[in-house]
Amino acid sequence: MSVRDVVFPPGRQALYETNRYSPAIRSNGFLFVSGQVGSRQDGSPEPDLEAQVRLAFDNLNAILSAAGCTFNDVIDVTMFIVDPESRFGTVWPVVQEYWGDVPHPTLTGIGVTWLYGFQFEIKVVAKLPEPGAS
Repeated sequence: MSVRDVVFPPGRQALYETNRYSPAIRSNGFLFVSGQVGSRQDGSPEPDLEAQVRLAFDNLNAILSAAGCTFNDVIDVTMFIVDPESRFGTVWPVVQEYWGDVPHPTLTGIGVTWLYGFQFEIKVVAKLPEPGAS
C-alpha cells in the first residue's frame, strides 16, 4: 500500500485528526480536497449562511495554499447545498467572488437534506503546479 501524501492547512490538524479524515491528498499531479464547510476553528458551524460560504472558501483556500495551489488550479468542483431552492440566491454570488479566472472549473451542484449542521459544502480537485513552475 502506498503512503498517502496528506496536505494539512495551518492550525487545523487537530480537527482533522479528531474527525479521522485527511483534508487533502496529493496523487499523480492532482490534489483531491475533502469537502470544506464553513466551520470555525473549533469545528462548529458559522450560523450566518453568507459568512458560512465565505468561511468554507477560506478553509478551502488554506488547503490549496498549503499545497502550493490557488483556486485557479481547480479543475472540478462539487457543491452541496441544503435546500438549494431557498439558499442558492445567497450562496451563488459569494461563490462567484472566489471562482477564479476563465476558463472556470467544471461544476456539479447537489441539493441535500443534511450536512451535519452546515448549509454548504464544497469539494474540489486541483492540478498541482509543475515542479519548478512559478
